[in-house]
Amino acid sequence: MNTRIARCRALGAGLAALALTGGLAACGGGGSGSGGAASGTYTMWDPYPQFDDGSAWVKLLKECGTKAGVTVKRTGYDTSDLTNKALLAAQQGNAPDVLIVDNPVVSSLADAGALTTTGESKIDTSGIDPNLLGAGRTGGKTYGIPIGANTLALYYNKEVLKKAGVDIASVKDWASLNAALAKVKEAGKKGITFSAVGTEEGSFQFLPWFWGSGAALTKLDSPQGVSALSLWTDWLKKGYAPNSVISNTQTTSWQEFATGDYAFAENGTWQLANAEKAGFDYGIIPVPGVNGGIAPAPTGGEFVTVPVQKQTGRYATSLKLVQCLTNTDNSFTTTNTLSYIAPTAAVQAKQVAADPDLKVWVDAVKAAKGRTGDNLGTKYPKISEQMWTAAQAALSGKASPQEALAKAQTAAESATK
Repeated sequence: MNTRIARCRALGAGLAALALTGGLAACGGGGSGSGGAASGTYTMWDPYPQFDDGSAWVKLLKECGTKAGVTVKRTGYDTSDLTNKALLAAQQGNAPDVLIVDNPVVSSLADAGALTTTGESKIDTSGIDPNLLGAGRTGGKTYGIPIGANTLALYYNKEVLKKAGVDIASVKDWASLNAALAKVKEAGKKGITFSAVGTEEGSFQFLPWFWGSGAALTKLDSPQGVSALSLWTDWLKKGYAPNSVISNTQTTSWQEFATGDYAFAENGTWQLANAEKAGFDYGIIPVPGVNGGIAPAPTGGEFVTVPVQKQTGRYATSLKLVQCLTNTDNSFTTTNTLSYIAPTAAVQAKQVAADPDLKVWVDAVKAAKGRTGDNLGTKYPKISEQMWTAAQAALSGKASPQEALAKAQTAAESATK
C-alpha cells in the first residue's frame, strides 16, 4: 500500500478513536502549518504555554531557527489540547514541522501515522539513555527523542524523622519504610502522602510500587501487583497515610507535605523549587523496591518529534532544529529550565556537577521506565484506567486489593483485544 495513503487511513482511525468531531479536510499537504519550502518559515508546537515570547525557551527556538537559516513560528498549547490538534493538523496536511509532545502520546500519534521515524528524519538516538528512548518506541521503530525526563522519588522531612528516631539511611526497602512510618506515627506525626486520584496521576504514582514489586502491566492481578496495592491500603488502615490520598492530585499531595507535618511525600522533580520554599530541611531518596534497590518509576517529560510532511524535503531543516534543541549546551539549559533530567549521560553529568543534589534524580531517571514501553504502545491508557480504578476501589474499601485488581485485569484484557 502507498505509504501516504496508509498514513491517511491510520490518521482517520486515530481521530475516530479519540472521538474527535468537526469538519476534517482530506489528508493532503501544503497547508498553512507546513508552509512551502520557499517560505523560510518552520512551525513548532510545544506543550509549554506558560512561556511567552520573552522567555529563554522561545528565544532558544528562534535562535535555532536563525542558525538553520529559517524563521521559527512557535505555538504553545495546553498538553490536553496538543494531541488532538496534532492529529487534526496531520489529517489536514497542516502539521507543524517540529512537535514536542508528552511521551505517552508518542505511540498514539505514531500508530495514527502522524510522525516520521527517526530513520526517516535522520535524528541520532545513539546518545539517549535506552530506557528513556523506550517511551518513543512502538512497533520496533523510534519516533523522536526525549527533550528531558522527570520521574518520582520520596521527599522527606529531616526534622520529622529526627524526632521519630528514624535514620533515613535505614530506609532501603518496603519493610524498612514501613518500620519508619510506624515510628513516625508513634512520635505523633504523619507518615506519607501521595496521589491516588482516579486519573493518570494516580496510576503514575502507583507505578513505582507496582513495578517495584516485580509486577508487569500485562498482569495487573499478579501476586506482586496485589502486594503493591496492599501496601497502599495498609498505609491507610494503619494511619500512615491520610484518606485524602484518594482524591489528592500531585499538587494537593505536595501541599500536605508542605505543612511540615509529614515524614514522606511521593512527588516529582517539578517540586524542587517548591521544596526550597517549604521552610524546613528536606531530603530525597529514590522509591525503594520491595526487596531493596531503586524501583522503576515512570518517566514523565516530552519527546521532540518530526511530523509527517507532504514536502519531505523539509525534513533536513527540521532535523537541524531538533539537533539545535537537543545538543549538549542547549539541553543543559533547557532541562534545567523545565526542571528535567537530561536524556544523555553527558548532560546529566553537567547537571550533577552544577548541583550535586540532582544525583538522586539522575539515579531515579536511569532506573525509570516508559509507561508505553514493553510493547504496550496504545494499550497503556486502557490498562492504566483499569489500574487507577482498582486503586480507588481498594483504597475506599469497596473491594480488596485482590478483588479490585482481578476485575481490572479482566476489563483491561477486554479493552486491549
